[in-house]
Amino acid sequence: MSDSWPRRRLLAILRGASEPLDAQELARVTGQHVTTVRFHLDVLTRESLVRQFQQPPRGRGRPRIGYTAVQRSVGYQDLAQVLADQLGSDPRRRSDAAVAAGRTWGSKLESVDQPIESLEDAKDLTVTLMSELGFAPERDHNGETDEQVMIRMTACPLRELARTHSEVVCGVHLGLMREVLDRNGGRDQVNVRLHPFVEPELCVARLELLKAHAPAVPGVDEAEESAAPRLAPSTSRIAPQLRNADPHVGKQATNQR
Repeated sequence: MSDSWPRRRLLAILRGASEPLDAQELARVTGQHVTTVRFHLDVLTRESLVRQFQQPPRGRGRPRIGYTAVQRSVGYQDLAQVLADQLGSDPRRRSDAAVAAGRTWGSKLESVDQPIESLEDAKDLTVTLMSELGFAPERDHNGETDEQVMIRMTACPLRELARTHSEVVCGVHLGLMREVLDRNGGRDQVNVRLHPFVEPELCVARLELLKAHAPAVPGVDEAEESAAPRLAPSTSRIAPQLRNADPHVGKQATNQR
């Protein structure tokens, strides 16, 4: 299973889901044909990585088969809860400590080696990293410009804990991404922001090309460029679907960035 990207992605999605998903739902999320999804689910079932559950049919017809990931034997959720509680009660300090911890984690990853020379390189590295960690990332072409790209995180191994401790869990993941990008040449070139739960099951990473490395605008001299309207920082630069997110979650995301 470890060398099969489609099966790793299905497993990551099932681990992050709050209820069993059937093959049709997984096909819709992944964009794969439902027959291909069923094949991979059969392999995961034989390897005891997922379990099958009978679900009520939609309308008339036979009951559906739902799938859920087998829980890990190690209590990662409990461990993460304990660590989150040890960072204190001040959200800002918890966020700063979490980002620092994520950077320390990123500094210890030996296998990540993808030199960054462009925003596209930074995007590829981030997708690779978060894929290996089980986030099932997808590139969001609708949110792309010459200066930024969006990456949709469709699964999170610690999703339930992130709902109550986003400044800790998401802070660690943000620090990890920043450190890995910096180590591969992205320092002073690319900034990364993380927006938790822009939808109930979706987080978004936004990679921004820093001003000094942004492409020049043809035919605009320095005076004209300085007079041109600038996109405001933070939430006003987020794609429309992010601006409609839960305002409470948005406040947490803004505080921790």
